[in-house]
Amino acid sequence: MSAEPMNAQPMNAEPMSAEPQGDAGDFTVVCQVDDLAPGTVSQAEVDGVIIALVRDADGAYHAVDDRCSHADVSLSEGEVDGCTLECWLHGSRFDLVTGKPSGLPAITPIADYPVKIDGDQVLVAVTPNR
Repeated sequence: MSAEPMNAQPMNAEPMSAEPQGDAGDFTVVCQVDDLAPGTVSQAEVDGVIIALVRDADGAYHAVDDRCSHADVSLSEGEVDGCTLECWLHGSRFDLVTGKPSGLPAITPIADYPVKIDGDQVLVAVTPNR
């Protein structure tokens, strides 16, 4: 089940804009660690890039492109299942570590982005991992 977007914005609202973190390099603060419950996803905007920020059932954070490579719909409206994110429209699943699809109809990977935790803040860099 998808979570309400960060800062309790309705799903159809504009994504939250993250604030650059001065000396954190290319990383930007997206939310606080406790803002996203395990097993949920939310949409955020980082430096003009719309991402799906996911906290898997184990509590690890992942950031991937928010657009399904098959149907061009928002993945942040999908469901988290283990370490995959399922597109709500046709059921394509994407690995949260690699961005690779693990089920049809998608065959093209999505971008996955570096995430780090600094104290109680979650930071994302929008330079893809690969």
